[in-house]
Amino acid sequence: MNIPTKITTARIVLVVAMLIGLFVCSVIPGFVAPTLGGSGINVVYLIAGIVFVVASGTDWLDGYLARKWNQVTDLGKFLDPIADKLLVNSVLVFLAVPFAFAPNQIHVPAFCVILMIGRDLVVDALRFVAAKKNYVIAANMFGKAKTVAQMVALPFVFLNDWPFSYFSASWPEYAKPSIILVYIATALSLLSGIIYVVQNRGVLKQGDNNERQ
Repeated sequence: MNIPTKITTARIVLVVAMLIGLFVCSVIPGFVAPTLGGSGINVVYLIAGIVFVVASGTDWLDGYLARKWNQVTDLGKFLDPIADKLLVNSVLVFLAVPFAFAPNQIHVPAFCVILMIGRDLVVDALRFVAAKKNYVIAANMFGKAKTVAQMVALPFVFLNDWPFSYFSASWPEYAKPSIILVYIATALSLLSGIIYVVQNRGVLKQGDNNERQ
């Protein structure tokens, strides 16, 4: 196993460790995590947010090193999308669920979680069909913008809308800046998914393996 693949594997381990830690906190009877001063930042969410940011950084690092060192492998190609989807989708689900240990934490709207995960399922299914026809669907700029938007929005949700919370504390949750960033990520996710389907609709048609429209 080369270094880029080890980094990908470390990302999976980080995500699993984070989820186990969050689960343990959620089942401890009467446990309420402390917050940092008047910031409203929950310590448990802060730690989880740091893990998320570090894991997100390894997503760029493993691909960069694999290309630079010419160490792109089938195992790496297999593990990398699993690590990516596990990281983002598990965090989306976690941030949509209210936990007793963080009573004042804001949450990602459930419909955003459903739309973003649903988009991933559709695109992954499209890629699977395309692969069976020996056709590779390359990432486009909208897909990359979606990923960047998610990586920017979710840490602010982990931080409970800090530093925006200093002026948005009395605002309804749906209007808080961090949630608006989530809306933007959701819109980009849907837009990129629609573009993927429209641009590659030819792979869904019956016929020759190389048929495209």
